[in-house]
Parts: sequence; C-alpha cells; structure tokens
Amino acid sequence: MKIGLLCGREFSFPPAFLDRVNTLGRAHGVSAEMVKLGGTRMLEPPEYAVIVDRISHEVEYYRAYLKHAVLQGTHVINNPFWWTADDKFFNYSVAAKLGIAIPRTVLLPQKNYPADIDLTAESLRNLSYPLDWEGLLDYVGRPAILKPYSGGGWKHVYKVHDVHQLLSAYEQTAPYCMTLQEFIDFQLYVRCFTFGKTDIVPVAYDPHERRYLVEHEYLTPEVGARVVRDAQTINLALGYEMNTIEFAIRDGVPYAIDFLNPACDFERDRITQFYFDMAVERMSRLVLDRALNPQPTSPWPRWEEMLGMGLSGGFIGAPRPVGRAEEV
Repeated sequence: MKIGLLCGREFSFPPAFLDRVNTLGRAHGVSAEMVKLGGTRMLEPPEYAVIVDRISHEVEYYRAYLKHAVLQGTHVINNPFWWTADDKFFNYSVAAKLGIAIPRTVLLPQKNYPADIDLTAESLRNLSYPLDWEGLLDYVGRPAILKPYSGGGWKHVYKVHDVHQLLSAYEQTAPYCMTLQEFIDFQLYVRCFTFGKTDIVPVAYDPHERRYLVEHEYLTPEVGARVVRDAQTINLALGYEMNTIEFAIRDGVPYAIDFLNPACDFERDRITQFYFDMAVERMSRLVLDRALNPQPTSPWPRWEEMLGMGLSGGFIGAPRPVGRAEEV
C-alpha cells in the first residue's frame, strides 16, 4: 500500500513527511513516495491509496489526474473536485450563513478580460457601468482591503482608504476577479492549522512581518475555544482536511478573513521548528489513518447539509478521530 506526495517548490516538508510516514507505516506494509506521472491512461488502476496534493492548483495536468485518481478509489487530500469549484467569496457567504463572524465583503467584476472577449456592450451587457465605488466603500467601510476572490501568498492585496486609492489599486488587478472587504483593525491575529477537518491548532501570527510565533498563551481560553469551534465548523462545511484558517481578532471577536488555503505553508524556516515538527507528525498520522481505514470521514463539503439543518455558529458532528501513531 502506497501513499503519494504531490508537491512543488518545497524543501523541508517533503523529505521529513515521507520519512516519517515510512517509519510509522513500515509495520503495516505502508510506504510513501513522491508521485511520478508521465501520461495517464483512462481507467488506469490506482497506484496510491492516499495522495497529499500541494501543487495541483498550479498545474492543470495534476488536477485532472487527481480527479481520475478519486474515480479509481484513491483518497486525495484535498478533494480536487471541491477545490476546483471553491472560491473565497463563496467561502465568506457560507461561513456567514453558518454564524461565523465575517468582514463585510463585496465581489467585484474583473478589471480586464481575455483577448478573445470583445469589450463591447454585447459581450458585457449584464454588467452595470459605472460601478458605485463610493457606495461600495460606504458598505465595507474605510479603510478596506482589495484582494483576489481566489488565490493566496499575499499576492495582489491592497489596503485602500478612499476611492482614489481603490481605483488606482483596481487598475493593477487585471485579469483577476477581486473582492473588496472591510478591514478589521485587529488586536490579535492567528492562523489555524487543520489536520483532518477538526484537529485545529491556532498559532499566533504576525501579518506585518509574515511570521509565526510560538506563544501558547496568546489567546484567552474563551477566545481560543471560539476560534477552534469556528475553524472546525468552516472545515466541516467546506470539506478541507489540510488547510489554514486566518482570524483577525477585534474586541474579543474572531473574524474569519481567509480560509481557502488547501496547500498551506509547511516549510520549516517559515512556520518555526516547533510547528514544523507538529505538522509533519500530524499529517503523517492523518494519511496513515486514511490509508488503513478505507472508509474515512467524507472529504466532501457539508455546507448544504448544515444549512439545511439550520446549524450555525458551532462545531457540527463528530468525525472519526485520527489514530495515534502507535495504533496505526
């Protein structure tokens, strides 16, 4: 039985993860390796019981292969079908309906379009023009954050204070679809690592310096409990088994501002040695659990089910826990 890792330009996590999975899985005939692909035949039998995907958002062939692998019975972390369909604006809307605190957010039409779209009234007849920029800023408040509706790595993110700054930033965003969001003037900021949807580790984070901090008493017990509960609710609704969820905390209220990070950063020099060791261990246990138990908690999103049940503002359900290393 094999576990595969699909990754890009990462240095510390891949060898440490593969080594730990091989160590833990040896007694059970489970091995781990880098996935190797060279053309995929239709209905080709699966080579891997589990694949951890950390790069298919950048490589279309990988994403198509992973969908095929799911069809053939491979458990893929994260679900490539849902990851393909998801975006941050939809995330915000789902979370808000589930009772999570979300900054006021507006979805904007993109500044520019592919060359084969004729920029005429006929091609874009459904768009209102001009946009009411002042009204949109009145809705979200000033200052505001302009950022892509899908994407990461702090790319194309702008803080704007007025319409002049907003339009200047917007001019630089083609061809991306953007969101305009209320700026949360936070006192505390955390990133929550996710392992298997409900195993949540809140980590102090400095967004100005973009660095993780090892501060175990960073949050009060009450705020920490709400952060974990809201992160669990978000992951169960969206189906992510590997993710980071960011909360900006203002006046004791955690606002979820980013939670579409299915290929989250696991590099040692950025997340610290402490959290690197934790991520390697918990991801290794997670994939072994998924390999040795062929009917794990469904990786599909549950937002429609949860909304239909009228659930909001809390951790829903009790997925089967990930086995401890000595048990797998």
